[in-house]
Amino acid sequence: MAATGVGAGDLVATLIAGSNFGYTLLWAAVIGCIVKISLAEAAGRWHLSTGRTLFDGWAGLGRWTTWFFGVYVVVWGFVYGAAAMSSSALPLQALFPGVMDLEWWGIACALVGLVFVWFNQYAVFEKVMTVLVGVMFVVTVYLAIRVTPNLGDAFAGLLPVLPDAHDSILNTLGLIGGVGGTITLAAYGYWVNAKGWTDTGWMRVMRLDNRVAYITTGVFVVAMLIVGAELLHSANVALAGGDKGLLQLGDILEREYGTATATFFLIGFFATSFTSLIGVWHGVSLMFTDFVTRGRRKAAESRGEEIASGVREKSWPFRAYLLWLTFPPMILLFEGQPFRLVIIYGVLGAAFMPFLALTLIWLLNSSRTPGEWRNGPLSNAMLAVAGLLFLVLCVKQIWDQPWSEFF
Repeated sequence: MAATGVGAGDLVATLIAGSNFGYTLLWAAVIGCIVKISLAEAAGRWHLSTGRTLFDGWAGLGRWTTWFFGVYVVVWGFVYGAAAMSSSALPLQALFPGVMDLEWWGIACALVGLVFVWFNQYAVFEKVMTVLVGVMFVVTVYLAIRVTPNLGDAFAGLLPVLPDAHDSILNTLGLIGGVGGTITLAAYGYWVNAKGWTDTGWMRVMRLDNRVAYITTGVFVVAMLIVGAELLHSANVALAGGDKGLLQLGDILEREYGTATATFFLIGFFATSFTSLIGVWHGVSLMFTDFVTRGRRKAAESRGEEIASGVREKSWPFRAYLLWLTFPPMILLFEGQPFRLVIIYGVLGAAFMPFLALTLIWLLNSSRTPGEWRNGPLSNAMLAVAGLLFLVLCVKQIWDQPWSEFF
């Protein structure tokens, strides 16, 4: 979950925060990790305490949740597929210049991801993700040490202070909200079950797993903020937005520290991007499978029939969504992203996190959850903070969309 949630976009956002504000927003990155711990813990607790999936819980809140998730997962998957391919292709094109165009590198990454997830179940998937997380961890920590952090300024950055800049509150909220994943937080419970953790006997292990995941995420984020603060802020270098900002950083690292460091960074950049690709290919396909099979199960029950259960990774809904993530988005690599689709994607994406936070509050305070495992005051407070945070960011993102061009 941590590896899937931390993508190239998160690293760029953190680098830019470091380059613009130095260590001032280090505290915001740490709070972002704490917020995500509370969300993922709530999703895992729902799965383990009820024996039901998160989508099963959503469906119990009304048909509107089914419509929202159905539209979201289709549009999101189409646009995200192209973004993940492009993000994974950029470091490969930089590592092997002149071999292939960016679009073909992206297609190659998508096909490798498709074949890998198609033919493997969770155990193999987890081992490969672990290796890639190790690469990410070593690269980011190495870079943070290589740029020689100012420890005094770094510790001072843990004090909650807003930078003296226009829109500093919204920038700070954006950094808090952007750390470590969106829909992959909802996928966590499905991975918990795929691991074989299926009841409350695994609750302590799940909570430990979740904390370690986001401590690791915190290390990634803090390391990249240090790189931004030391390498870019001190030299007054502005980094481009989007994944190409990481290629720009690679050029700066080569100039400052040599080709070996730049190459090492590009390998870490690829590991970061490709873990997000295969993580989504696997985790969101599990969610889509639950979405489809629940509808089929309800229809079968109404006819007095039963749907045979099996390995979800081998089911046709899982593989159908894998194909949806892989092949239709290739069109966007060559033709650019359709403008209206990108706006719809932005709105749905912005709405998903408040939807997740607020529905978890609803589910985990109701009789749907056994009394022992319902939210306590701390969980409610953290989820409420997360819900309000993402609601503000949702309104901002919707407000910022160029609606005049949409119509």
